[in-house]
Amino acid sequence: MNIFKKITQFYENNLPFVVYRKPNQNEISGFFMQDDSLFFTDNFSETGFVFAPFNTDEKAILFPSEKAEFIQEELILNDFTFDENDYLVDIKSKENHIKIVEKAIDEIDKSDLQKVVISRKEEVQLSDFELLLGYQKLLKKYKNAFVYVWFHPKVGLWLGATPETLLQIFDTNFKTMSLAGTQVVTNDSDENNVVWKSKELEEQQLVTDFIESQLATISSNLKIDKTETIRAGNLLHLRTKVEGELNKKSTLKSLIRSLHPTPAVCGLPRNMARDFIINNENYNRSFYTGFLGELNVQDLKLNVQSSQLYVNLRCMEINNNKASIYVGGGITKDSIPKNEWKETVSKSETMKKVL
Repeated sequence: MNIFKKITQFYENNLPFVVYRKPNQNEISGFFMQDDSLFFTDNFSETGFVFAPFNTDEKAILFPSEKAEFIQEELILNDFTFDENDYLVDIKSKENHIKIVEKAIDEIDKSDLQKVVISRKEEVQLSDFELLLGYQKLLKKYKNAFVYVWFHPKVGLWLGATPETLLQIFDTNFKTMSLAGTQVVTNDSDENNVVWKSKELEEQQLVTDFIESQLATISSNLKIDKTETIRAGNLLHLRTKVEGELNKKSTLKSLIRSLHPTPAVCGLPRNMARDFIINNENYNRSFYTGFLGELNVQDLKLNVQSSQLYVNLRCMEINNNKASIYVGGGITKDSIPKNEWKETVSKSETMKKVL
């Protein structure tokens, strides 16, 4: 049975599944669960697919390999057109977001807080959302993202196209990245000669430095690449690739805990930023800015055990006839509140284009 037919069948029968395509690949994979039992992990030693929330105090959901059918096939997409719909911007949400950003800048000015990521949830009413069509549009539009649909009847329905890798680990060799800075693609945007302001370059350096210091004690042979510009949908970002080797005494759990939540989704210092987010955002991020992906699966091509985890950005939750779209941006001392608002509007368009 084709993987798309299986999505429809499992969704109609209220059975859990996840289907995903890794960046720049033409294979699509899926875990389809036998029943609607709910499994969790907190030590990341199992094999399967993990879906973890932003809040590290909450457990991550696991689709265990031994309880699921795993399918992988070549991705073949039909041709279809995109309707470029105009959505109204929520003015109340704008005022609220700008207020929180102003408060964050004030906190940065008077405390040790260097950066905090402020996000919001935007709700869009849907007249007739077709799950399969929505997911196929995401696959078509965002070839260089990790594009997924995840469903569990006891948890909810999520879709996303994230440009950010949290972690790839093959046996003990790992790769991660720091991602920060955003600007909208214009007609004359060229990834090779984009001009970045000092605010974005500084923000990117903060993230890279944090990752380097977090990994120093649990890994060796750390290598940090030159920063580059990458494109994700209608946006450009700064990215620095980092790789190394996990020490013998360290575990996948210690590696995940050292990286998540990254400064790209939380801030610096991490605990201080997280407290500010929890006390001021006025909503529960849930799985937005958490992470998801394959956990301890056998990579048949390389003949090693691998985990490939992605930060859950550019995502939405579908509930009845409503889509909740989650978007945010990094705030530093140089942030301009109105510009930060505009950035979240640009990011929300990624998801709105497929609704």
